[in-house]
Amino acid sequence: MNNRSRLAAVAAPLSWDDYRFLLAIGRAGSLNGAAKRLGVSHPTVFRRVNAIERALGVRLFERAREGYAPTPNGEEAIAAAAQIEERIAATERRLAGLDARPTGTVRLATVEPLLHRVLPPLLARFRRAHPGIVVQVTADNHTQDLSRHEADLALRPGGEPPEGLVGRKLARLASAVYRPRALRLPRGAGPQDLDGYDWLLPAGNLAHIAMAQWLRRMQYDRRAVFSANSLLGLREAAVAGLGLTVLPCYLGDGERGLVRVGDPVEAMGADLWLLQHPDLRRTERVRALAEALREGVRALQPDLSGRAGPIG
Repeated sequence: MNNRSRLAAVAAPLSWDDYRFLLAIGRAGSLNGAAKRLGVSHPTVFRRVNAIERALGVRLFERAREGYAPTPNGEEAIAAAAQIEERIAATERRLAGLDARPTGTVRLATVEPLLHRVLPPLLARFRRAHPGIVVQVTADNHTQDLSRHEADLALRPGGEPPEGLVGRKLARLASAVYRPRALRLPRGAGPQDLDGYDWLLPAGNLAHIAMAQWLRRMQYDRRAVFSANSLLGLREAAVAGLGLTVLPCYLGDGERGLVRVGDPVEAMGADLWLLQHPDLRRTERVRALAEALREGVRALQPDLSGRAGPIG
C-alpha cells in the first residue's frame, strides 16, 4: 500500500482541528512557531501531534534540533489540510458576501503606527454612524492573509495588491528625518548632510521598508546606536535624545519633542493601500467600513503627505 492509500485508509479519525495543528506545524517548521500561530502552548502542540501520529499509525514529522520537517506522509497530510482550509475559507467568503445587513464584525488588518492618531478618529466616526458594526483590528507588520479569511480588509503601506485581491491606493505617505529638539544642527542642514551623527534605525521586519533602505544608501546605518522593529519605539527613543531617526510625517510632525529636518524625502515615501477579497465587496458591513476608510484617509492626505501641520 503506497503512502497516499495508507493515509486515505487511516485518516478518518482526524478532525479539522487536528488538520489545523498539522498545517500550522508544516508552515512554521517548529512547535513554538505553530503554538504562536494557533494561540496555544508548546506542550499542547507537542501532545496533539503525538496523538495524531498514534491515531494514524504513521510518522508525520522528523524531529531535529532545527525544527520539525514533514515526512512524505506528513507532506501529504499538510497538503490535504491546506486544501480543506481553502475550501472552508472560500465558503465563508461566499456566505459573508451574501450578508446585506450593516451589522456584525469586520476584521481590519493594519500596521501599528496607523493606530496613532490616524485610524482611531475615523473608527470613532464610523462607530457613531454604524453602531451595529464591531471593528476588530489586528495591528502588526505581518501581512494577514485575506484569501484565508484571516481579515476582511487590510490597510497598509505597500505596492500593487497581490493576485486575487482588490486594492485601491488611498494616499501617499511621506517620511522625513527628525531630530530631538535639544539636538542642534548647522543652519541649513538637510537630510543629505547628516554624517557624523548618531542614528536610530528601523530593524527586524521593518528592515525592508523604504526608510530603512534610504538610511543604508546614505550609509547612515554605520552610525547606528539604536534599532527597533517599531516606528513608535524609534520615535520615543528620538524624543528621549538618543539620536536622529526617520519617521512617517504623520508620526513625527505631531511630536513636540521632535523637529523635522528639511522636507520629506521622496525616496522614503510609500503608498497606502486598502485591500480586500472580491468575494466580500457586496457584504454591507465590509463595504461600509471600506467606504469610511476611503473618505477618512482622503481627508487626511495633507497631513499624511507632510504638507500640513500635526494631526489632532
